[in-house]
Amino acid sequence: QVQLVESGGGLVQAGGSLRLSCAASGSIFKIDAMGWYRQPPGQQRELVATITDGGSNYIEDSVKGRFTIFRDNAKNTVYLQMNSLKFEDTAVYYCNADIRLDVHDYYGMGYWGKGTAVTVSS
Repeated sequence: QVQLVESGGGLVQAGGSLRLSCAASGSIFKIDAMGWYRQPPGQQRELVATITDGGSNYIEDSVKGRFTIFRDNAKNTVYLQMNSLKFEDTAVYYCNADIRLDVHDYYGMGYWGKGTAVTVSS
């Protein structure tokens, strides 16, 4: 079985920083794109950032300049470094990954973690 497990969430004051981690485990041939989404209380899940296996990344405009996405392919792990946190960053953050289970799979299936909560206070 393939699992994605997020960690690093917590309570932080506005202006502070957190680093989220998402580690993929299981029988994995290759991980293609990975990304972070977030769901504020009572709202829809929204894209935060994505990164390909080659390191090409996208950062959503509202967090660009404050958040950075990067990955360690040897550890099957993607990170989200969050700086200068604001109240509106409060959300449950979810990890997503496109994972191929076998060399014969020509594209990956989407997997989701269960989320890690980030609460920003002022």
